[in-house]
Amino acid sequence: MRKSPSFNVAVFLLSLFAMASIAQAQATRTWVSGVGDDANPCSRTAPCKTFAGAISKTAAGGEINVLDPGGFGAVTITKSITISSEGFEAGVLVSGTNAIIVNVPNATDVVVLRGLDIEGLGTGLNGITVIQGGTVEIEKCTINKFTGFGINFVPTVAGSQLHVVDTIVRNNGVGSSGGGILVSPTSTAKGMLDHVRLENNVLGIRTQGGTSNTSVTNSIAANNSAAGFAAATGGTLTVQHSTSTHNGTGIGCASGTVRIGNMSISDNATAFSTGGTCLSFKNNDVDVGITVTAIAPTPQ
Repeated sequence: MRKSPSFNVAVFLLSLFAMASIAQAQATRTWVSGVGDDANPCSRTAPCKTFAGAISKTAAGGEINVLDPGGFGAVTITKSITISSEGFEAGVLVSGTNAIIVNVPNATDVVVLRGLDIEGLGTGLNGITVIQGGTVEIEKCTINKFTGFGINFVPTVAGSQLHVVDTIVRNNGVGSSGGGILVSPTSTAKGMLDHVRLENNVLGIRTQGGTSNTSVTNSIAANNSAAGFAAATGGTLTVQHSTSTHNGTGIGCASGTVRIGNMSISDNATAFSTGGTCLSFKNNDVDVGITVTAIAPTPQ
């Protein structure tokens, strides 16, 4: 059967439209705006309204940028991507659910979250949850009022990493559960915090489970009702050039390993919880008498 010229033209135009749609759906840079619309292509001149709307139109390894202040909603991330807000308030406000879920398959998948104001209103579950794998970079964010953890890093993929820089994690957890940051892999994982404030949570930070090694530098744990810095079974936490003050427990090493160096530990209800391994290197300023095993500095 011979096809008419008009039929061939129609097929050609349909193919062009399909290719354009695919290209549009996989832009390497997309945009969101407080006055955007998720029906838009998420371009600079026709931005989307939410992160969830933009992520489906952003290629793996691409970036979602914030054009102006707004609330951009909860999102689940399943590929390498950057969500970045520089100079504008980019809110992720939720009630009764998780704000951002990272569910990427590989430890080498990189997810960057920058400049976000993540608010749980006292009913949200977790601020940022990592449930499979990935190298997750959290920069210049504020995470507030979640009933679970501000950052719940519980990967199952070996070699996953969490990096948190210039971030405030506060008012998270309820009663005796939850808190600021939990590092609890089922396999091997690493965490790194620098210039992080852990304030008014239940726990400040705790590392545990699998084989988790987390380092903290230039950070503050203050007014947390349980431990400011803690390690439980399977966890090793190294804290340097940091402050633990006005917490229930300054350093919690009841069942894990905590190494401290050049720290200020003062005005906590209990300076150290014991039973695990507390190790000290360099100089530490502690306001009560305590015996901690001295060790050589850990190579950085």
